[in-house]
Amino acid sequence: MPLPLPRTDENRSTHGDASEKGALSEAASAAEGGAAKRRYVRRIFSEIAPRYDLLNHVLSLNVDRAWRRAALEALAWRRRPEGTYLDLCAGTLDVGAQLVRSPGFGGYVVAADFAEPMLRAGEGKAPRTRLAPVVADALELPLASGSAAGAIVAFGIRNVAGLDAALREVIRVLAPGARFVILEFSTPRWPLVRALYHAYFHHVLPFIGRIVSGHGTAYSYLPRSVANFPDEQALAERMSAVGFSNVTWRSLTLGVAAIHVGERR
Repeated sequence: MPLPLPRTDENRSTHGDASEKGALSEAASAAEGGAAKRRYVRRIFSEIAPRYDLLNHVLSLNVDRAWRRAALEALAWRRRPEGTYLDLCAGTLDVGAQLVRSPGFGGYVVAADFAEPMLRAGEGKAPRTRLAPVVADALELPLASGSAAGAIVAFGIRNVAGLDAALREVIRVLAPGARFVILEFSTPRWPLVRALYHAYFHHVLPFIGRIVSGHGTAYSYLPRSVANFPDEQALAERMSAVGFSNVTWRSLTLGVAAIHVGERR
Protein backbone atom coordinates (compact mmCIF):
# COMPACT_ATOMS: atom_id res chain seq x y z
CA MET A 1 0.00 0.00 0.00
CA PRO A 2 1.66 3.26 -1.08
CA LEU A 3 2.27 5.88 1.59
CA PRO A 4 0.80 9.36 1.11
CA LEU A 5 3.28 11.88 -0.23
CA PRO A 6 4.56 14.46 2.26
CA ARG A 7 3.04 17.92 1.85
CA THR A 8 5.82 20.04 0.38
CA ASP A 9 5.97 23.85 0.18
CA GLU A 10 5.07 23.51 -3.48
CA ASN A 11 1.97 21.48 -2.60
CA ARG A 12 0.95 24.05 0.00
CA SER A 13 1.47 26.88 -2.48
CA THR A 14 -0.64 25.16 -5.11
CA HIS A 15 -3.36 24.45 -2.58
CA GLY A 16 -3.27 28.05 -1.38
CA ASP A 17 -3.49 29.41 -4.92
CA ALA A 18 -6.49 27.17 -5.62
CA SER A 19 -8.21 28.26 -2.41
CA GLU A 20 -7.61 31.94 -3.20
CA LYS A 21 -8.94 31.53 -6.72
CA GLY A 22 -12.02 29.80 -5.36
CA ALA A 23 -12.60 32.59 -2.84
CA LEU A 24 -12.21 35.27 -5.50
CA SER A 25 -14.61 33.41 -7.75
CA GLU A 26 -17.13 33.28 -4.90
CA ALA A 27 -16.72 37.02 -4.34
CA ALA A 28 -17.25 37.75 -8.02
CA SER A 29 -20.37 35.56 -8.13
CA ALA A 30 -21.83 37.27 -5.06
CA ALA A 31 -21.10 40.72 -6.51
CA GLU A 32 -23.02 39.78 -9.63
CA GLY A 33 -26.06 38.97 -7.53
CA GLY A 34 -25.82 35.21 -7.62
CA ALA A 35 -27.92 32.90 -5.48
CA ALA A 36 -25.19 32.79 -2.82
CA LYS A 37 -24.99 36.56 -2.38
CA ARG A 38 -26.99 36.77 0.84
CA ARG A 39 -24.96 34.05 2.56
CA TYR A 40 -21.64 35.43 1.31
CA VAL A 41 -22.34 39.03 2.35
CA ARG A 42 -23.46 38.03 5.84
CA ARG A 43 -20.34 35.91 6.31
CA ILE A 44 -17.73 38.40 5.11
CA PHE A 45 -19.18 41.34 7.01
CA SER A 46 -19.33 39.22 10.14
CA GLU A 47 -15.66 38.36 9.64
CA ILE A 48 -14.41 41.92 9.07
CA ALA A 49 -16.59 43.55 11.75
CA PRO A 50 -13.75 44.21 14.26
CA ARG A 51 -11.78 46.31 11.74
CA TYR A 52 -14.69 47.68 9.71
CA ASP A 53 -14.75 51.24 11.12
CA LEU A 54 -10.98 51.65 10.87
CA LEU A 55 -10.93 50.46 7.28
CA ASN A 56 -13.81 52.75 6.28
CA HIS A 57 -11.93 55.80 7.50
CA VAL A 58 -8.54 54.71 6.15
CA LEU A 59 -9.71 53.60 2.72
CA SER A 60 -11.86 56.71 2.17
CA LEU A 61 -9.17 59.03 3.55
CA ASN A 62 -11.76 59.94 6.21
CA VAL A 63 -14.12 61.48 3.63
CA ASP A 64 -16.80 58.95 4.60
CA ARG A 65 -17.59 61.01 7.70
CA ALA A 66 -18.56 64.03 5.58
CA TRP A 67 -20.61 61.81 3.26
CA ARG A 68 -22.63 60.49 6.20
CA ARG A 69 -23.26 64.00 7.50
CA ALA A 70 -24.53 65.05 4.06
CA ALA A 71 -26.83 62.01 3.90
CA LEU A 72 -28.32 62.80 7.31
CA GLU A 73 -28.99 66.37 6.20
CA ALA A 74 -30.81 65.00 3.18
CA LEU A 75 -33.01 62.93 5.50
CA ALA A 76 -34.62 66.19 6.71
CA TRP A 77 -35.24 64.66 10.15
CA ARG A 78 -35.88 68.12 11.65
CA ARG A 79 -39.37 67.98 10.17
CA ARG A 80 -40.13 65.21 12.70
CA PRO A 81 -37.38 65.30 15.34
CA GLU A 82 -39.34 63.06 17.74
CA GLY A 83 -40.06 60.34 15.20
CA THR A 84 -38.82 56.78 14.76
CA TYR A 85 -36.15 56.43 12.07
CA LEU A 86 -34.76 53.37 10.33
CA ASP A 87 -31.03 52.89 9.77
CA LEU A 88 -31.05 50.12 7.17
CA CYS A 89 -28.03 47.80 6.73
CA ALA A 90 -26.80 49.63 9.80
CA GLY A 91 -23.46 47.86 10.15
CA THR A 92 -21.51 49.25 13.09
CA LEU A 93 -24.16 51.87 13.87
CA ASP A 94 -22.21 54.94 12.69
CA VAL A 95 -25.17 56.58 10.95
CA GLY A 96 -27.72 55.83 13.65
CA ALA A 97 -25.40 57.03 16.40
CA GLN A 98 -24.62 60.22 14.50
CA LEU A 99 -28.34 60.91 14.11
CA VAL A 100 -28.99 60.32 17.82
CA ARG A 101 -26.19 62.73 18.73
CA SER A 102 -27.49 65.46 16.41
CA PRO A 103 -28.55 68.61 18.34
CA GLY A 104 -32.32 68.82 18.40
CA PHE A 105 -32.98 65.15 17.63
CA GLY A 106 -35.30 63.67 20.22
CA GLY A 107 -36.48 60.59 18.38
CA TYR A 108 -35.58 56.91 18.22
CA VAL A 109 -33.50 54.94 15.73
CA VAL A 110 -34.01 51.30 14.78
CA ALA A 111 -30.71 50.01 13.36
CA ALA A 112 -31.33 46.88 11.28
CA ASP A 113 -28.62 44.59 9.90
CA PHE A 114 -28.53 40.85 9.29
CA ALA A 115 -24.86 40.47 10.38
CA GLU A 116 -25.00 40.41 14.17
CA PRO A 117 -21.21 40.83 14.67
CA MET A 118 -21.40 44.17 12.85
CA LEU A 119 -24.06 45.44 15.24
CA ARG A 120 -22.08 44.18 18.23
CA ALA A 121 -18.98 45.99 16.97
CA GLY A 122 -20.93 49.26 17.20
CA GLU A 123 -22.18 48.77 20.77
CA GLY A 124 -21.63 51.77 22.99
CA LYS A 125 -21.85 54.39 20.25
CA ALA A 126 -25.26 55.55 21.49
CA PRO A 127 -27.59 54.67 24.40
CA ARG A 128 -29.87 51.68 23.81
CA THR A 129 -32.79 53.87 24.91
CA ARG A 130 -32.26 55.98 21.76
CA LEU A 131 -30.78 53.51 19.27
CA ALA A 132 -31.87 49.88 19.07
CA PRO A 133 -29.71 47.43 17.08
CA VAL A 134 -31.90 44.71 15.57
CA VAL A 135 -30.77 41.62 13.66
CA ALA A 136 -33.05 41.72 10.65
CA ASP A 137 -33.06 41.22 6.90
CA ALA A 138 -33.65 44.23 4.64
CA LEU A 139 -36.39 42.26 2.89
CA GLU A 140 -38.36 41.63 6.09
CA LEU A 141 -38.10 44.56 8.47
CA PRO A 142 -39.47 44.34 12.05
CA LEU A 143 -41.43 47.59 11.78
CA ALA A 144 -45.14 48.22 11.40
CA SER A 145 -46.36 49.60 8.11
CA GLY A 146 -46.26 53.40 7.99
CA SER A 147 -44.43 53.68 11.32
CA ALA A 148 -41.10 55.25 10.29
CA ALA A 149 -40.62 59.01 10.01
CA GLY A 150 -37.69 58.38 7.68
CA ALA A 151 -35.09 55.82 6.63
CA ILE A 152 -31.47 55.91 5.57
CA VAL A 153 -28.95 53.39 4.27
CA ALA A 154 -25.22 54.08 3.95
CA PHE A 155 -23.12 51.82 1.73
CA GLY A 156 -25.39 48.84 2.23
CA ILE A 157 -28.12 48.83 -0.39
CA ARG A 158 -25.86 47.29 -3.04
CA ASN A 159 -25.37 44.29 -0.72
CA VAL A 160 -29.02 43.27 -0.48
CA ALA A 161 -30.07 40.12 -2.31
CA GLY A 162 -33.02 41.83 -4.01
CA LEU A 163 -32.83 45.58 -4.64
CA ASP A 164 -36.43 46.16 -5.77
CA ALA A 165 -37.82 44.01 -2.96
CA ALA A 166 -35.77 45.96 -0.41
CA LEU A 167 -36.98 49.28 -1.82
CA ARG A 168 -40.60 48.11 -1.60
CA GLU A 169 -40.07 46.99 1.99
CA VAL A 170 -38.74 50.43 2.90
CA ILE A 171 -41.81 52.04 1.31
CA ARG A 172 -43.99 49.75 3.43
CA VAL A 173 -42.52 50.92 6.74
CA LEU A 174 -42.38 54.64 5.87
CA ALA A 175 -45.11 57.08 6.84
CA PRO A 176 -46.67 59.07 3.99
CA GLY A 177 -44.31 61.89 2.99
CA ALA A 178 -41.35 60.35 4.83
CA ARG A 179 -37.97 60.31 3.13
CA PHE A 180 -35.63 57.48 2.21
CA VAL A 181 -31.98 58.43 1.71
CA ILE A 182 -29.42 56.18 0.00
CA LEU A 183 -25.71 56.91 0.32
CA GLU A 184 -23.77 54.61 -1.97
CA PHE A 185 -20.58 54.34 -4.00
CA SER A 186 -20.74 55.20 -7.69
CA THR A 187 -18.35 55.34 -10.63
CA PRO A 188 -16.98 58.79 -11.64
CA ARG A 189 -17.96 59.93 -15.12
CA TRP A 190 -14.91 62.09 -15.96
CA PRO A 191 -12.38 59.89 -17.81
CA LEU A 192 -9.28 60.94 -15.83
CA VAL A 193 -11.03 60.69 -12.46
CA ARG A 194 -12.56 57.37 -13.48
CA ALA A 195 -9.14 55.97 -14.45
CA LEU A 196 -7.60 57.01 -11.11
CA TYR A 197 -10.66 55.69 -9.28
CA HIS A 198 -10.43 52.29 -10.96
CA ALA A 199 -6.72 52.03 -10.24
CA TYR A 200 -7.32 52.74 -6.54
CA PHE A 201 -10.55 50.80 -6.17
CA HIS A 202 -9.43 47.65 -7.97
CA HIS A 203 -5.80 47.45 -6.87
CA VAL A 204 -4.81 49.65 -3.92
CA LEU A 205 -8.02 49.26 -1.89
CA PRO A 206 -8.15 45.42 -2.01
CA PHE A 207 -4.47 45.23 -1.05
CA ILE A 208 -4.82 47.56 1.96
CA GLY A 209 -8.11 45.94 2.94
CA ARG A 210 -6.58 42.49 2.87
CA ILE A 211 -3.60 43.57 5.00
CA VAL A 212 -5.58 45.47 7.65
CA SER A 213 -8.66 43.24 7.87
CA GLY A 214 -6.85 39.92 7.43
CA HIS A 215 -9.65 38.88 5.05
CA GLY A 216 -8.58 37.66 1.65
CA THR A 217 -11.58 38.62 -0.51
CA ALA A 218 -13.87 41.05 1.33
CA TYR A 219 -12.23 44.07 -0.25
CA SER A 220 -12.10 42.43 -3.64
CA TYR A 221 -15.88 41.99 -3.40
CA LEU A 222 -16.33 45.74 -2.77
CA PRO A 223 -15.23 47.10 -6.19
CA ARG A 224 -16.99 44.22 -7.93
CA SER A 225 -20.25 44.96 -6.11
CA VAL A 226 -20.05 48.64 -7.07
CA ALA A 227 -19.39 47.76 -10.72
CA ASN A 228 -22.51 45.55 -10.76
CA PHE A 229 -24.76 48.09 -9.02
CA PRO A 230 -27.04 50.41 -11.05
CA ASP A 231 -25.54 53.80 -11.89
CA GLU A 232 -27.06 56.95 -10.40
CA GLN A 233 -29.76 57.50 -13.01
CA ALA A 234 -30.68 53.82 -13.15
CA LEU A 235 -31.03 53.67 -9.36
CA ALA A 236 -33.25 56.75 -9.39
CA GLU A 237 -35.43 55.09 -12.02
CA ARG A 238 -35.65 51.89 -9.95
CA MET A 239 -36.76 53.96 -6.93
CA SER A 240 -39.45 55.67 -8.97
CA ALA A 241 -40.58 52.39 -10.51
CA VAL A 242 -41.31 50.77 -7.13
CA GLY A 243 -43.31 53.77 -5.92
CA PHE A 244 -41.06 56.49 -4.50
CA SER A 245 -41.95 60.05 -5.48
CA ASN A 246 -39.84 63.20 -5.84
CA VAL A 247 -36.72 61.10 -6.46
CA THR A 248 -33.52 63.12 -6.78
CA TRP A 249 -29.81 62.39 -6.62
CA ARG A 250 -26.50 64.22 -6.47
CA SER A 251 -22.88 63.20 -6.76
CA LEU A 252 -20.26 63.56 -4.04
CA THR A 253 -16.48 63.94 -4.30
CA LEU A 254 -16.11 63.95 -8.10
CA GLY A 255 -18.64 61.14 -8.49
CA VAL A 256 -17.06 58.63 -6.10
CA ALA A 257 -20.32 58.43 -4.14
CA ALA A 258 -23.90 59.64 -4.54
CA ILE A 259 -26.91 60.51 -2.42
CA HIS A 260 -30.37 59.51 -3.60
CA VAL A 261 -33.55 60.79 -1.97
CA GLY A 262 -37.10 59.57 -2.46
CA GLU A 263 -40.39 60.02 -0.59
CA ARG A 264 -43.29 57.75 0.13
CA ARG A 265 -46.42 59.06 -1.54
